[in-house]
Amino acid sequence: MENSGIPGGSRRLVIVVAIAALLIALHSVFSQLSAPEVFDADDTEIAVSPGDRFSVKVSDDPADGYRWIIAEPRPDPAVLRAAGARVSTGGPPPAGTGTGRYLAFEAVRPGRTDLRLLRCRRCGTGAADERGARSLNFRVTVG
Repeated sequence: MENSGIPGGSRRLVIVVAIAALLIALHSVFSQLSAPEVFDADDTEIAVSPGDRFSVKVSDDPADGYRWIIAEPRPDPAVLRAAGARVSTGGPPPAGTGTGRYLAFEAVRPGRTDLRLLRCRRCGTGAADERGARSLNFRVTVG
């Protein structure tokens, strides 16, 4: 056997560290490939597979008092389920541009449903008629 000049214990440590680095790199790649898809407000047709998680990104400025909700009629819960929301964390936005809010959903099983989002202040009965209210409509197909 050829002597590389590296003691056996050190050689094993180098191999373990190299394997750990490879596993971390593979995990990072697979995480990026399996990350939930993000749709913009302009993507009115959304096609996903059962079990997929996805987000709809909407502009948001918490300072103006408006917020985004899932409006009536609500999506068919057998097809689509709400899975929370988060605000983008890319640092402070330029003045007056607001931030991005990501509304998360999970595709439950095959089917088609409509998703309506409403930007409102009071968000009660008649919220769609509030001054400054805005709605977004999506057709979600799970197949």
